[in-house]
Amino acid sequence: MDLYLIRHPRPDIAPGLCYGASDVGLAEPVAPVAARLRALLPADIPVYSSPLARALRLAEALGEPRIDPRLREIDFGAWELQPFDALRDELDAWAEDPLGFRAPGGESALDMAARVHAALDDLLAMHHEGAVAVVAHGGPLRAIAGRLLGLPQARWLGLDFAFGALTQLEVAAWGTVLKGFNR
Repeated sequence: MDLYLIRHPRPDIAPGLCYGASDVGLAEPVAPVAARLRALLPADIPVYSSPLARALRLAEALGEPRIDPRLREIDFGAWELQPFDALRDELDAWAEDPLGFRAPGGESALDMAARVHAALDDLLAMHHEGAVAVVAHGGPLRAIAGRLLGLPQARWLGLDFAFGALTQLEVAAWGTVLKGFNR
């Protein structure tokens, strides 16, 4: 199976604000991004999407998306839409354990990865062959690619998915091949 991982376009959010599960808009029009990406995708590809508007709007421009809430971005709980400067004291705890740390009322990166991996397992079971596109966010895409490429969890943060870009993985029974990154 060819798996196309697509990150949403740049969100309309002030610099320095923490956002994850917050449903923020986009800072750029979807149509040009979708036109560029559509040229890189097979025709009539099934599209799966996060329910958050910044991903869903692009997914809708690419086809008729199947919405999966498990593909949404990490929930930062009480940190959502707060300036990072106001969280300075708490950021040290996050830096010490970036995968296991949970903001008050939120989830950890490992929690997010577990739900995203459940969605991935379902997707892989449904689509043994052909191609599938997933339109989501940086965190979920890191969790998907990191697992499929066999990277240790601590290395997932090194996968920097660009806004409005496509990454292609060839997933086979014997393993996964990275065919293109941030195209």
